[in-house]
Amino acid sequence: MADLKLYAYQEEVVERALKRENVIIWLPTGGGKTRAAVYVAKRHLETTANAKVVVLVNKVHLVNQHYANEFEPFLGNQYKLVKVSGDTEEKDFFGKVIQIKDVIICTAQILYNAMINKEEAKHAELSDITLLIIDECHHTQKEDAYNKIMRCYLEKKLKGQRPLPQILGLTASPGTGGAKILEDAVTHILQVCANLDSAIVSTKNYIPELKKNVPRPRKTFDIVEKRHADPFGDHLKWMMQQIHEFMDLPSDARLRECGTQEYEADVVELEKRGVKDSNRLVAQCALHLRQYNDALLINDTLRMLDAYGSLEDFYNTKLISAMDGTDFFLVGLFQENQVELKNLTTQSCFENPKMGKLESVLLNQFGSGVPSKGILFCKTRKSTRCLNDWVRQNRALQKAGIKAAILTGAGNGIDYMTQNEQKDTIRNFRSDKLNLLISTSVAEEGLDIPECNLVVRYGLLTNEIAQQQASGRARARDSQYSVVADAGGGEVRRELINEALEELTGKAIAEVQRMSDREFRKKITTLQTEAILCKKLLEERQMQRNSRYAASSIQLLCRNCFTPVASGSDIKLLENAHYVNINSDFKNNYKRGANVMLQKSFEDWEPGCIVVCNNGNCNKEWGFEMKYKECALLPNLAIKNFALETPDGRITVKKWKDVPFMVEDFSFEKYCLDIMPGLFD
Repeated sequence: MADLKLYAYQEEVVERALKRENVIIWLPTGGGKTRAAVYVAKRHLETTANAKVVVLVNKVHLVNQHYANEFEPFLGNQYKLVKVSGDTEEKDFFGKVIQIKDVIICTAQILYNAMINKEEAKHAELSDITLLIIDECHHTQKEDAYNKIMRCYLEKKLKGQRPLPQILGLTASPGTGGAKILEDAVTHILQVCANLDSAIVSTKNYIPELKKNVPRPRKTFDIVEKRHADPFGDHLKWMMQQIHEFMDLPSDARLRECGTQEYEADVVELEKRGVKDSNRLVAQCALHLRQYNDALLINDTLRMLDAYGSLEDFYNTKLISAMDGTDFFLVGLFQENQVELKNLTTQSCFENPKMGKLESVLLNQFGSGVPSKGILFCKTRKSTRCLNDWVRQNRALQKAGIKAAILTGAGNGIDYMTQNEQKDTIRNFRSDKLNLLISTSVAEEGLDIPECNLVVRYGLLTNEIAQQQASGRARARDSQYSVVADAGGGEVRRELINEALEELTGKAIAEVQRMSDREFRKKITTLQTEAILCKKLLEERQMQRNSRYAASSIQLLCRNCFTPVASGSDIKLLENAHYVNINSDFKNNYKRGANVMLQKSFEDWEPGCIVVCNNGNCNKEWGFEMKYKECALLPNLAIKNFALETPDGRITVKKWKDVPFMVEDFSFEKYCLDIMPGLFD
């Protein structure tokens, strides 16, 4: 077994946890929070009768990482460890697992699912756990799985129910919660403490040792003057104006400046309005305007070619699904201007100057002859693909020896990486087969990524938590943290604000730590009581919203062509996760597309084909078929792809939880009897 030793600053922050107090350990990224947690877990297992340690993480890849890199090497010889995620079979009998293992490392959702599951083999109680370790615990808020677990904990605590587990939270960046003044930031830190029923601890006596072990990178603002002319962007704006005029924009509609996030918000609302008013002209024009606005945003950050490519991809799908004059106009507008747009992308004198500055920043590090590793953070998965293509095609960067790869979040679909792809990419980065990761925010937090000489933030406007997490990735000596941004742009202002907020976070934590134990306990008990009352009130309001109409009085309409296709009473909730249509006649309203490929398998179901609207040339995607218990073929629908016709008019919702009618639970027995009435005769 590996020798488990701590630095003095780590020993200081675990002191109260070893006395069985609930604490949040606040140390910077790279400060060894997880190693400190392993130490606490080891001592807890050694000194607690029937000890049961559960380690919660908020991302699947962290289950494997914490198991392999931290807990198993130090505890594996003496104790029974297991890792559980949606990819493992243990999730299906979690209640049994928690009884027979000493240390369980799992995603928060796995534990929460077990807490609300009634089956004995799957059920778990908080009272089964003696130490609950919560990684990246600043996520314990709102409807995050961490907070759902802790609300259950708080309800039991306030009712005097025992036993409850000891809590150990870990965070590098609790943030200020949007607060700009000290008083409000203190309230936010107290709320974090209340949510976790914990005091927050940090090193006081060993700050020099901490700074020595976790050096801060040199920060540079690599500023770019705006390009002197942008004929490509100007042409896109002219095309958007043609759409504005064609759609006869409602007089009270507001559309702010093209190429901004504000404009995107405006056209999203305009599309909803078009659906509500049964005005397909407005709804479709709004959808297309959003694509043009996305192209402008891409043009501002990446290459003109990337912006053009995003539009071309969109219109390749629209060419085969034109239904009426609106579609023919919108598709025709793009086709008529396609050659002009493509020609403009070849005029290098009008290329985005940010790309030149980014090239310079990368060459300064990688062209110096010193072996280097770097992470380039950008906003979207699409951005990572475009930047990766650019790096591979850039002769100067290739000559400098840059070997780049994409790192994005795990999930389903072409834009996501599989868990194995993530692991392979990080393994290749560690072994020097790669030296530059082009990443979304997935690499900011938690991932075990080697020390980097260079971290670049490119085209990002984020909060102080994300900034601190990204900065913490530049851990090598004399490393650089670069912000590539437009002169006078929002990125620089945001970075400077975040620096101030980081300082404010430290002051707020210090204020909380100076409180007497009596004052602190009084304040967090008040916040905890308010949180439980608010939860009950919100649940009551949600129930009222969901009970506003009878399910049978609601019609589901295709969001593209407005054809009524189902009744609300056709929809049932399967396994508390899937909203399926059980009406056998529904299949007449859709046609099947490609097979859905998911990365993992499930206990009772498997995915089938995509389902799309069968009305004429509509082809609006609705969801996918799922085969349940190997015999029932059920369309699993996404409510965002439909409009709801209610007795009081038409509405749209993003999520099923917001529909104004109650969705009954799916009964397999009743389903079988409905399709085979004489089954048990």
